Amino acid sequence: MRSGLRNLSLNIRVVLVEPMYQGNVGSVARAMKNFGYSDLVLMNPCELEGQARAMSSHARDVLEGARIVSTLEEAVKGADLLIGTTGVSSLKTGEHIRLPLYTVKEVREKLKGCSGTIALLFGREDNGFSNDELKGFDMLVTVPTSEIYPIMNLSHAVAIVLYELSGLEGGSNPLADGFDLQLLYGHLDELLEEIDYPAHKKDKTSLMLRRILGRAGLTPREVQTLRGIIRKSERKMRLASGVETLQKIEDPGSIEKFI
Repeated sequence: MRSGLRNLSLNIRVVLVEPMYQGNVGSVARAMKNFGYSDLVLMNPCELEGQARAMSSHARDVLEGARIVSTLEEAVKGADLLIGTTGVSSLKTGEHIRLPLYTVKEVREKLKGCSGTIALLFGREDNGFSNDELKGFDMLVTVPTSEIYPIMNLSHAVAIVLYELSGLEGGSNPLADGFDLQLLYGHLDELLEEIDYPAHKKDKTSLMLRRILGRAGLTPREVQTLRGIIRKSERKMRLASGVETLQKIEDPGSIEKFI
């Protein structure tokens, strides 16, 4: 857990996952500057040359200041809430994703009064996000579009999302540290193991718990409280299991159970 006082501001980071067209990247930088944002992270981007600079126009500082990474883990490092963006028709249906979709206005309402770092993730122009990537997000947001042509240009989608979030100020309710949230999810997985949760349901239930807690906007204290409850529950169960085993061993009538 981070030490010291948290900065009571709401920071928006735009993450483009493997953007294919440099014109789109330049246009995203321009849209970001239009609405007052500058934190841009590019995961495995295309080459960024003259067209990207031309399309960024007066936002070349945003483009040139972008951080380039090779993995999603690097892209979201330090973020407290991961919000993926997708079109309804882009969702993969072959696996159990359990992702309720929110409009940007609904997300804005949820973030009011919060502070922390939000990573807004935008997928590949041709194929969006993979199922594994979708599973790692805390929330999914979509922009309602016409059924006739639902797929939006990347830079247009970024502009609409940032427009809806523009002017959103941080408040006195800090979001839980992203690292601490991951520890909480790990403890929940351990708890499922401890209670012998059905193996064929474990992954789906783990994902459902992550979705519930992700969209809850937990505070640091709430996360630590939940982790404490889980740790104490596990200790109690292990202690009870140890006593039960000892009693069986001490009971001569139960020896055959161990043979």
